[in-house]
Amino acid sequence: MERIRAGVVGVGYLGKFHAEKYADADLAELIAVVDIDKDQAGQIAKKHGTQAFTDYRELFGRVDAVSIAVPTPDHYKIAKAFLESGIDVLIEKPITMTISEADELIDIAEKRGLILQVGHLERFNPAVMEVKDIIKNPMFIESNRLSLYHERGTDVSVVLDLMIHDIDIILNFVRSGLSYSHAMGAPVVSEHVDIANAHLEFENGAVANVTASRISSKNERKIRLFQKDGYLSLDFANRSIIHIWPGENGKNSPVPGMQMEERSFEQGDALQNEIRSFLDVVDKRGNPEVSGQMGREALNIALSITRQIKESSRQFME
Repeated sequence: MERIRAGVVGVGYLGKFHAEKYADADLAELIAVVDIDKDQAGQIAKKHGTQAFTDYRELFGRVDAVSIAVPTPDHYKIAKAFLESGIDVLIEKPITMTISEADELIDIAEKRGLILQVGHLERFNPAVMEVKDIIKNPMFIESNRLSLYHERGTDVSVVLDLMIHDIDIILNFVRSGLSYSHAMGAPVVSEHVDIANAHLEFENGAVANVTASRISSKNERKIRLFQKDGYLSLDFANRSIIHIWPGENGKNSPVPGMQMEERSFEQGDALQNEIRSFLDVVDKRGNPEVSGQMGREALNIALSITRQIKESSRQFME
């Protein structure tokens, strides 16, 4: 079997894990890593027995596929260069800073028959993967993504940094266009919005209430979904699922006429699942689990939420 020649551009906090997964993947050979920090690139390359570069263009002609894990403002320029060089791309979320940039990358990939996958990691979370067949038509969704403050990620708002994960998951579950949204938020410790809440209404009648904060006193990642035949609660941090659905065996259920099951799931490795999925698509020339178009849809809502927050903040300051 001919292995896929892979590279990673940006081997900081996230990219170094991408390099690790490629180095361990049966389908791939990690050809090189790239980082503008020469020492960082050298350290990661040495760890995995590969080459180090400081210029991403050094990968042209050397790799078949690449992960791009650079700061968000650089996504478009670097991804475009690789796609135009005929190289399949896995790009960290958000896909780009603007919709026009996302559209251009999608167009290039489609015209050249290339893979463009967006790194919405939570799609590969074991909990999400376990319940995707149970969730059929959720009508009310509540999600909370709270994080202790970290300097990493503050080059963009908390909407593009954290909330976009849940926007993508909700879009994947609801599978309907957005009809209305209202959002509020505020910058607290950075130049960008650090806490945000959005109310989303979809064309099929579903409603979602989404909160994200990176100035919390605790880490919390929960999503609750209500549908006609039951209720699901996913706690990513504690790796647990609560499922309530119609049934007679409901002694432990808080809802009459319903039965309840609570179970835990293994820690799993969402990034490993994501990289394996990407490599499999590259190998078989299939459709990625999170396509460029899906990344664009999540970005479109995230940008709309960001604009609403800026407007409401301006009115508040006046």
